[in-house]
Amino acid sequence: MAKRAALQPRALFFGLAYLLVSAGTWSADAPRAPATATTSAGATTPTASAPTTTRSASPVTSAVPPGPRTSIPDTMAERVAACVACHGSEGRATTDGYYPRIAGKPEGYLFNQLLNFREGRRQNGTMSYLVANLPDDYLREIARHFSARNPPYAAPQLASVSAATLERGRVLATTGDAARGLPACAACHGSALTGVAPATPGLLGLPRDYLNAQFGAWSNGARRAAAPDCMARIASRLSGEDLGAVTAYLAAQTVPAHAVPTDVSALPTKLPLECGSVPARGAP
Repeated sequence: MAKRAALQPRALFFGLAYLLVSAGTWSADAPRAPATATTSAGATTPTASAPTTTRSASPVTSAVPPGPRTSIPDTMAERVAACVACHGSEGRATTDGYYPRIAGKPEGYLFNQLLNFREGRRQNGTMSYLVANLPDDYLREIARHFSARNPPYAAPQLASVSAATLERGRVLATTGDAARGLPACAACHGSALTGVAPATPGLLGLPRDYLNAQFGAWSNGARRAAAPDCMARIASRLSGEDLGAVTAYLAAQTVPAHAVPTDVSALPTKLPLECGSVPARGAP
């Protein structure tokens, strides 16, 4: 564990550098201003650069031939090394409950989240720093890359709550609570709760800690989405007991084999709540 923790900062640093270089926002070969000297009158004049071609190599360096250069392939997998340092190989998530699985999520959803971090609607220092200078087209490439990945899911978490709590969570996830204006999770996230393309994520295969943290972030305004923010409205209507019940139920479910987001055509034309992150049916 200590070795993995020590390697993460290095992976983040080199991954971030590669993201920025490949996006064209930074270059180690940027031109430098010429050196200047100040005259007695206060003016500056260029100074001659020190010659470099006439300097002979020291006996030590001349005796050691240069080593072979390592060529790093210019692939998206190499560019997103900073992402998988926290989100796990191929984006499958790690045992740390606060870094979610991003593999296989709908492309539109992943793109929206990258935009939200860049524009300040979601708060996470590392994520905001990684995407601060990346253009929309590059964010779409990253989203497309992880959306196409489908590694195996981890085993579900064992529920540490009562059977009555799990049953309440099941009802909220599959039926909702009309008296309190709470639509079922399945009404928007798909009957199998595995997400709906192009922009609604699956809710299975996520750690309970992460789910709890996201509801908390919506409740206190630390996480926002494009208006109208449907999830913020739902979070405000959930009691603490109901929130704990639905997250315990979701985290305890086994993800169906070969799970993929369903197509939006499987949902009703009108969703239970307006959601600014989900394009209207028929919109481009």
